[in-house]
Amino acid sequence: MAWIRTIPEDEAEGLLKREYDAAIKRAGRVYNIVKINSLKPQVMRTFMQLYLVLMYGPSGLTRAQREMIAVVVSKLNQCHY
Repeated sequence: MAWIRTIPEDEAEGLLKREYDAAIKRAGRVYNIVKINSLKPQVMRTFMQLYLVLMYGPSGLTRAQREMIAVVVSKLNQCHY
């Protein structure tokens, strides 16, 4: 299993703390998929903006259909989603 160094929530400052706080407000916690960008908070912010547009922006797919696609692709990639 791969290991990526991350910054724990209790050590976050500045932009990273704001992004972690937003993640907690949005999902109740900071998931590892978000934490992998903790060394580069601006990348994390951009990643989350892309995710929100893909999952909640205008589309011919429902939110449930988008989530199902994400789950299937993760499974095919042998990735815990």
